[in-house]
Amino acid sequence: MKLRLMLWLLGVMLKRARRRNPRFRDTLATLQRFDWGVATEDLSLARHYRMRPDAITDAPGLPIDLDLELRFRDAASGVAFLKRPTSHTFFEGLRSGRLRLVGDSRDLERLQGLLKHLR
Repeated sequence: MKLRLMLWLLGVMLKRARRRNPRFRDTLATLQRFDWGVATEDLSLARHYRMRPDAITDAPGLPIDLDLELRFRDAASGVAFLKRPTSHTFFEGLRSGRLRLVGDSRDLERLQGLLKHLR
């Protein structure tokens, strides 16, 4: 339940950052389009985000056309990583096997570039 709430709040924070933060809008404008999702390995909890310069939408589930997916071993791992989305945290998660990327690792760098503006 906690991860589900955090993923929903992440969508709210992304939308608010697009409205209020010019650096976030500029970064998003250079990307033009970025679709990504977060899920547990068993896909019991999943949410995806479609980000464009004019709007950000989020919805439950994981469609197959996403640029990047972050798959956490379990909900507790997802909560721990989303509390501190730093590059070090993601690297440690990848190394320990609690996090798996589906997609290009350069997209993770793009995502981290956007998430740093949420603070």
